[in-house]
Amino acid sequence: MSRGNAGITRRHFLANASFAAAGLALGRSAALSGSAPEAPLAAVAGPRSRAVLVRNSAAITKGGDVDAKVAMQMIDDGVKALLQVPTAVAAWQKLFSATDKAGIKTNVYNYLPTPPALAELLRLRLGVCGLDPAAIPVTDREARVKLADRTALLNIRPVRTHHWSGIGSCIKNYIMFADTPSDWHADSCADLGGIWNLPIVKGKTRLNVLLALNPYFYGRGPHNYDARFQWNYCGVFISTDPVAVDALGAELLRLKRVAYFGEDRTVTPTKHIAMAEQRHGLGVADLQRIDLVKLGWKDDMLLG
Repeated sequence: MSRGNAGITRRHFLANASFAAAGLALGRSAALSGSAPEAPLAAVAGPRSRAVLVRNSAAITKGGDVDAKVAMQMIDDGVKALLQVPTAVAAWQKLFSATDKAGIKTNVYNYLPTPPALAELLRLRLGVCGLDPAAIPVTDREARVKLADRTALLNIRPVRTHHWSGIGSCIKNYIMFADTPSDWHADSCADLGGIWNLPIVKGKTRLNVLLALNPYFYGRGPHNYDARFQWNYCGVFISTDPVAVDALGAELLRLKRVAYFGEDRTVTPTKHIAMAEQRHGLGVADLQRIDLVKLGWKDDMLLG
């Protein structure tokens, strides 16, 4: 990906359809049902996208905290694999340059925020691209103010169940760029993808990191939290495509609910993910057109 075309557009995905062959070469079946055959499946028509899942059992400490250094190494490994370059430094330098005005969009949900220590490590990491870490704003709720003038964004947040949209993930993380965020809640937040086409953010996102370190997979009500439904998956999803990582995150939560309850207890549909592709041209929502590279710890992966 060149820096001049780092934004997420349909043209970007059509141009990168060759990722399909790369995914099959890595032995990844495109289906994510958990019972998919090992033999490669026939290619499914339509644009394709590439994503990386990195897992490390050491990402959550014995005390239940995120180990930011381990998580940062996981992201480095994921970016390197995503862009298929030999070093993490080379990968970051393909995403950001010294001429960028970079910003990091996080999430501050009380029970499962983007770990501040990890956000700080990411800010420092961008220094290898010739950027001044001190000049890189990191914010969630002040995105419309602090990130409005940015030319290059890194989007990072944890994945969790969400009362209005079914899942809180990378697409929804940009709702704070909207004038009135609540205006985007209609019809199970179906049009969240439209936020990404607003001038304040369109074409600026260089990387999406969906943290699945300790996801929250089930809840009822807008402010619900129940510790029984949070588990240590110790993973991160990485892609230039926010729709792809969200589709994978939604499938992960679905499979965890099935494993835990014996059924998928979906409270709110995640229709905004499909609409992000079909209506807003933001990325690839179809799991069979996402080539997933899986690295690291394999236990209880859930995703086939």
